[in-house]
Amino acid sequence: MPAQPTQWQLQPAAAVPDWLIELVRAYVPDSQGQRSGQFAAQLLWQRGWRDSTGSSLRDRDAILKFLDFTQYSPASAFCFGQEMEWACDRIRQALRNQEKVAIWGDFDADGITATAVLWEGLGHWFERGDGPDQRLTYYIPNRLTESHGLSLAGLAKLQAWGADLIITCDTGSTDGELIREAKTMGMDTIVTDHHSLPPERPDVVAIINPRSLEPDHPLADLSGVAVAYKLIEALHQGATDGPAELLNRLLPLVAIGLIADLVALRGDCRYLAQVGLRELQTLTQHPQQRPGVAYLLERCQRSGDRPTDISFGIGPRINAVSRIQGDARLCVELLTSRDAARCKDLVNQVELLNTRRKALQRDLERQVKAKLANTDLSTTGAIVLWETGWPVGVLGLVAGQIAREYGKPTVLLSLDEAVVDTFKGDLGGSRGRDRPALARGSARSVNNLNFYPILESQRHLLSGFGGHPFAAGMSLPIENLDLFAQGINQALRAQALSLDQTPPIQADLIVTVADLGQPLFRELKLLEPCGMGNPVPKLLLQNCRLENAANFNIKDWRGGKVRYIKTIFELKDDSSTTAFPGLWWGHYRDELPEGLADVIGELDFNTQRKQYEFRLVAVRPAATVQAREEQVDWILDWRRQRPEQRSAQGAEQCSDQFAQQLRSPQIARSPSPSPPSPRHHGSPAPAMVRLWPLDRSGPGQRSPPGPGLFQRRNRCPDHLGNAVGHRQVFESDGGVGGDRPSRSQAGSGSEAGPGAVVGVGWRGDRGPRVWAVLSGGGGEDWAIRGSWGRGGRGSVPPGAAGSAVSAAVF
Repeated sequence: MPAQPTQWQLQPAAAVPDWLIELVRAYVPDSQGQRSGQFAAQLLWQRGWRDSTGSSLRDRDAILKFLDFTQYSPASAFCFGQEMEWACDRIRQALRNQEKVAIWGDFDADGITATAVLWEGLGHWFERGDGPDQRLTYYIPNRLTESHGLSLAGLAKLQAWGADLIITCDTGSTDGELIREAKTMGMDTIVTDHHSLPPERPDVVAIINPRSLEPDHPLADLSGVAVAYKLIEALHQGATDGPAELLNRLLPLVAIGLIADLVALRGDCRYLAQVGLRELQTLTQHPQQRPGVAYLLERCQRSGDRPTDISFGIGPRINAVSRIQGDARLCVELLTSRDAARCKDLVNQVELLNTRRKALQRDLERQVKAKLANTDLSTTGAIVLWETGWPVGVLGLVAGQIAREYGKPTVLLSLDEAVVDTFKGDLGGSRGRDRPALARGSARSVNNLNFYPILESQRHLLSGFGGHPFAAGMSLPIENLDLFAQGINQALRAQALSLDQTPPIQADLIVTVADLGQPLFRELKLLEPCGMGNPVPKLLLQNCRLENAANFNIKDWRGGKVRYIKTIFELKDDSSTTAFPGLWWGHYRDELPEGLADVIGELDFNTQRKQYEFRLVAVRPAATVQAREEQVDWILDWRRQRPEQRSAQGAEQCSDQFAQQLRSPQIARSPSPSPPSPRHHGSPAPAMVRLWPLDRSGPGQRSPPGPGLFQRRNRCPDHLGNAVGHRQVFESDGGVGGDRPSRSQAGSGSEAGPGAVVGVGWRGDRGPRVWAVLSGGGGEDWAIRGSWGRGGRGSVPPGAAGSAVSAAVF
């Protein structure tokens, strides 16, 4: 199970100016009612999105550019400077001299669409095909036997075909050594990519990479397909014989790659995604323009007008091909062919592979969780697991699931001693025959942690490596696995990164069941396309009921069951007499709480059922939320009283809810009651802090309370008070003996906890120590910084061996 309960956070409501509501209302279709536009305006205002120039969205012009792509002016392709000019000149030289050009692509959705863009864009001038008389071809590595980037095996094939110029897309920036090797083989290289740049410029004709631009440049976030599109755009601007509609025809491919990849959709990225979605949805009415994409939308039961049609429909299907069979060349044919019959056959193949991918992903997830159940994660910063025969193609998907659920960066690796590594080839000439057996796998980060430098610090143990700040692929000799796992965790500790990376679930708006439906959906759609830096709005509904729940396996396009569970239910509350349909992927109905609940989710439209529905993200019983609303600003000092006196005093002074707990035999007997239930971010101060007799000499022995305990009440530091809504933190002044942390140390253990917890910990001969900190939000984990166990987080059940707790809160 995950290391700790996930916290919930609610964005503080902001007073939205009337002019902004009016501006947004003008873009909401069929605006009706006084509240129309208010939800979208609130999201814009509280998020404070910025446009590509860095000016605040509180600027009306910037808001217009954000909402309406017709108001946005895209940047010129020649913002890349001389590199773009050199690339265009070299391609025109190849055209004049009848040279052969090879596209080197990649096997994920961004790389596939980038390959397709160059294949079509350059195909206007170069005759396409693999035959000896053709002048344009493409090469895509096999995901299961090769890896991202150039390889000697691939270069040898292109040399045999007679390539004079290689143009990479979505890869190549860090392949300097192999680029030099290609040059010795008689092939020049142009790199178009968006991954990390090397310290020194490679020996290329040109390298077009948005990482070379300023971070706030409108082109700085382009993905691989968008960079490839900009190259075709630059060539088109200087051409006199290019069809005017060429660039528009490529836009659906650009949208697919952009949204499927991990890039921030701002600046030109947002613009290209918006215009690409506009072109994509026209394919359902005009399938002959791009039949492969039209059939994909039909099989996904999507219309193509929303980014989720790509992220949950087209994108996973394209990626499934290389994940299951390795060779992804058929995807380029599917995206670019005009042969409807051939495209329909290819879509059927893709659908079967995607069904197989879902089954493998589910099986691997179970295996990984079984391993984690027997693993101590308390002192582990990153999860690093390996096993023989794990399917390489789905390692990244499952690593992402595990990272999100367990709150830790995750690396999953597959061992197969029978496979000879062809990650980069062997420049020494042995071609990999004598190489050691390798582990190959994927890494995924969590909570906006840039994991790339951590992995790069272990490059000396790797035989191949590359990727994004939040996702990477690698291979390494099997004998280096233990050193690699240790090195990852040491690098995390060296950077003083928290070992507890579980991100809170962020709710943006509080709504009711009555608010759900078409009007709200149309408002929230104004923020699309959503992605990195612009997340899908999360809606919080309180005190609602989830009824008529049923779970079942989903079915593939042939009607066969796929081992992937979804639960459907009806959402009700007091705001409406009509229930609203809901959906929870990957969960069973038994996981839904009985009675009133609070839920966080997203509003979506099901094109298959032609209905709006609530896609559940998180749920918990409403009672835990109601408890946070109780507020009593006093302390019960029970340090000199017998248990029966404590219960009597508590019954007189506490509310009915706490009186019932105080009468509990378990609490009356135990000096360390159960921890509090989880509460929302922004909750009031805790209902009660109980001061228990201090333990000075060890477990089971009592001593008089020391002087000075809780003599002071200190204001909660502003940055913590703002985060948790808790007004006061109680500190010891050291009168008990032991080291008292500073305020920052006291608060650092939990930015998500709702109240003060005071504990005295015993550890060997080091004596008792007193802390006043914020609790970790309930469960068994209490944020007692510097205490025993769990890497700085103390578990404080009654009678814990080697420790004693002297105060608690609930």
